[in-house]
Amino acid sequence: MFIHPVTEDISLKLVGQEDAEELFTLVDESREHLREWLSWVDSMTDAEQYEPIIHAWLRQFAEEDGFQAGIMYKGDLVGFAGFHSINYANRQTSIGYWLAQDYQGKGIMTAVVSALVDYAFEGYDLHRVEIRCATENIRSQAVPERLGFKKEGVIRDGEFLYGHYHDLLVYGMLENEWKK
Repeated sequence: MFIHPVTEDISLKLVGQEDAEELFTLVDESREHLREWLSWVDSMTDAEQYEPIIHAWLRQFAEEDGFQAGIMYKGDLVGFAGFHSINYANRQTSIGYWLAQDYQGKGIMTAVVSALVDYAFEGYDLHRVEIRCATENIRSQAVPERLGFKKEGVIRDGEFLYGHYHDLLVYGMLENEWKK
């Protein structure tokens, strides 16, 4: 199975069907925390529902259209991060991520996103990486800001979540900026 080391304590792991129960438990334990920004949380009510999703993630990886990977911290699954898809024609991608509540504030996500940006530019030879965050999601915004992404603008009503729209901030990083 694909495992990408990030630091001594952090790695990214391509999950398989055998990880569905652990993934469900992680989401279930952080359900209230995650549902504030993730629309899919309420619909995931048992481990079996992750099986087709994991299959789609494995297909995404096999088709070289990016990947979704479990974030492992000291051997435990603590969140997810990855590339939504890859636009090879324009040499760009976007990164999405989430972390269980008990693991925030440890620098895990900043290290993971930094590794993903490296992978985008070196592994996929891309030119641009984008991150979108709700304007109210201060913790999520802190990640691209710590990594030097440029705040490029706001997409008004860019996401519909639990009955209302949210504005999204767009952060961008170009390959030549990252390599500085």
